[in-house]
Amino acid sequence: MHDISRMKVGIMVNERKPDARAAVRALVDVLLSRKIEVLLHEQAARLIEAKTFYHPHELALQADIIVVLGGDGTMLSSMEKLGNTEKPVAGINIGTLGFLTSCTENELEFFADAILCGDYSTSERTLLHSRIIHTDGHEQEFLALNEVVLARGQTGKLVSLRADINGELLNHYRADGLIVATPTGSTAYSLSAGGPLISPYARVFVITPICPHSLSYRSLVVDDDSHVEIIPEGCAEEPMFFTVDGREIVEIAIGSRISVRKAQRSFNLLRLKNRSFYEALRQKLGWRG
Repeated sequence: MHDISRMKVGIMVNERKPDARAAVRALVDVLLSRKIEVLLHEQAARLIEAKTFYHPHELALQADIIVVLGGDGTMLSSMEKLGNTEKPVAGINIGTLGFLTSCTENELEFFADAILCGDYSTSERTLLHSRIIHTDGHEQEFLALNEVVLARGQTGKLVSLRADINGELLNHYRADGLIVATPTGSTAYSLSAGGPLISPYARVFVITPICPHSLSYRSLVVDDDSHVEIIPEGCAEEPMFFTVDGREIVEIAIGSRISVRKAQRSFNLLRLKNRSFYEALRQKLGWRG
């Protein structure tokens, strides 16, 4: 059992969720009843009218475990806000169980007892480091837990782009776009675009074209030491946009390049015992076998 006099749990929340206020209050009450110290992010503090709150980097520094109330999208945005932390992050879904979340809001007592007893594990998830080299020479860098995407704008036209792996041409694509996803991201946009499901423990990336012009264009799984480069081609009348986990949106001009590699750091998801990725697959995809 953990030393409860020292255990600190940080709480972040998606305040736009209909039941967010009740979920924060219930979680705080459950943790305090077990003498676990609670550190609230600003939105969580505002919902329950608490006076003291912490910025995400302070939570990452001071908390032993960080809890994110919301869904998979909230987990993705919280990962970015928390920055470079190795602390385990637990998602509690306000709704049904997600791929990134540990449990639902109806299991708070179970969750609190589990972390108090150390009855959990951490799942180390690969992150993507992407770098945009713009035509004017300036660069932008991003981290992604799920995927990076280069896709068409609002014109409805297909775009042309080239993908290289370790300096060697993979293909010239004519499609709605191209996804480079981690194993974690294989259950997100890449899956809806026809990509394969990948165990989060596999050391690979998946490159998936979005609605390609040719049916011969298929997803490709490569080892995660690979350096993937995406280069827009064609004419300037076909705008392209780069997105990171569905958040950042950057317009990409012809002549720019996007470099994608495995990030030097990873993200640690908290997993309760007897809960697994495969259980989430069965539940979310409705498998009955």
